[in-house]
Amino acid sequence: MITFAVETGPFIGVLIGGIVAAAFITWLVFFLIQRNKGIAAGKNAESILKDAKIKADHLVKNAQLDARQIAFEEKEKCESEIRTRKAEMTAEEAKLTQRMTAFETRETALFEKEKALDTKKEQLENSIASYQKRQSELDAKIDSIIAELEKVSGMSVQEAHDEIMNRVESKMSMEIAAYIKNAEEEAREQAQEKAMNLLSIACQRYAQDVTTERNVSVVALPSDEMKGRIIGREGRNIRVLEQELGVDLVIDDTPEAITVSCFDPIRREIARRSLEYLVKDGRIQPGRIEDVVAKVKAEVEESTMKYGEEAIFKLGLPRMNRELVNCLGRLHYRTSYGQNVLKHSMEVAYLTGLMAGELGLDVNLARRAGLLHDIGKAIDFEVEGSHVELGAQLAKKAGENDIVINSIESHHGDVEARSIIAHLVAAADTLSAARPGARSETLETYIKRIEALETIAKSFEGVQQAYAMQSGREVRVMVLPEKVSDAEATLMAQQLREKIEAEVTYPGQIKVSVIREYRANEIAK
Repeated sequence: MITFAVETGPFIGVLIGGIVAAAFITWLVFFLIQRNKGIAAGKNAESILKDAKIKADHLVKNAQLDARQIAFEEKEKCESEIRTRKAEMTAEEAKLTQRMTAFETRETALFEKEKALDTKKEQLENSIASYQKRQSELDAKIDSIIAELEKVSGMSVQEAHDEIMNRVESKMSMEIAAYIKNAEEEAREQAQEKAMNLLSIACQRYAQDVTTERNVSVVALPSDEMKGRIIGREGRNIRVLEQELGVDLVIDDTPEAITVSCFDPIRREIARRSLEYLVKDGRIQPGRIEDVVAKVKAEVEESTMKYGEEAIFKLGLPRMNRELVNCLGRLHYRTSYGQNVLKHSMEVAYLTGLMAGELGLDVNLARRAGLLHDIGKAIDFEVEGSHVELGAQLAKKAGENDIVINSIESHHGDVEARSIIAHLVAAADTLSAARPGARSETLETYIKRIEALETIAKSFEGVQQAYAMQSGREVRVMVLPEKVSDAEATLMAQQLREKIEAEVTYPGQIKVSVIREYRANEIAK
């Protein structure tokens, strides 16, 4: 036993030493591994931090570049806007300078004209004084000559004048009456040969124009408070409205109404629609006014073409020049003596077509001439000249038929009618204007016309009674049979017609009837 203990003792020591050495080596290896991992982790962390720092630097640099680009763009935008504003201000200054120059030039011209007028006035006054002096001398000489003649003849000037006139009238009245009667009979005999021409010429003398044209429109307001909103602060809104619309806005004491005044019917219609739209919308300010006016102008321009095309379609006419179609549409907004000009032109076209059909003429050409006869009224408020001249120019420019052009030129007698269709257009124009209700007329004008007709009729010698009948379209004159013969009655009707045409303004025509009735009465007892 002792021997075993002695032998195993060193072995156990070695074994324990080996175990201890192995444990130490294991710990050492583990420690080294952990240290290497820490070093590697440290290096990895440093690499990550370095990469993150580089990325952060890149992001900061990119953000700085973006900020500089945005600032540069905003700066360029502001500078561009400033340049634009400066250019506008420069243009406005140039306009103002030009206007001031024009005003100064006009003022100088007016001053020169005023001086010239003063000189002419002085010359005229001198001429008038000289003329009056000569006239006085001539009057004195004439008076002395007349006095000598009165002494020689034993009659005054008035008595001599009356004697001569009585002799001439008594001698010529029968001849004139007989001539008129013979001429009428001859016309009846030749009626078959000249029927078409006589009909057109007779219809042409159908009427004359009366009454006035409207130049204002009234816009209804929901309340008087709206007037203040339309005027705006310090008149800002109404100034913008008048500048954009080109009209005069009359705001007076009339309750809940504002008046639009303008000679141009298109501008007046645009102003009326714009005001109604703004009043309904409620937002009345300069920017909104400009938008609404631009929108309404486009609507009116579109509607003019629509009205013109509808008129051509209803009449069944072939295609027409676009400028003429637009002018026809503009006539929808134009009135003449209270009558819508486009409707009047369509009526004239229908009537001309009907009469042309009865006479065996070209109906489409007649309707075309009737529709375009007043086309000049679409631009006569913009271009200088009468509507007849302007209408003929438009028709020539559009390449219309010569008959159409002549119908436009001659429908008021400015130019001689060279075709039957031209006579028919003048007749239809008169018929459309003279029909009852076509044109406005005041009661005062109507009464004055009736009184004037009866007064003129009663001024003739031998007239017993005179009556204006059928709303002034006929005058019946009763004459005394013992003072007026049949031939003298015919002459009286002719003279009365001429006097009415010269002294009275009336629509349509007036029929003159001179009635002479002789009755022989006896009583059988």
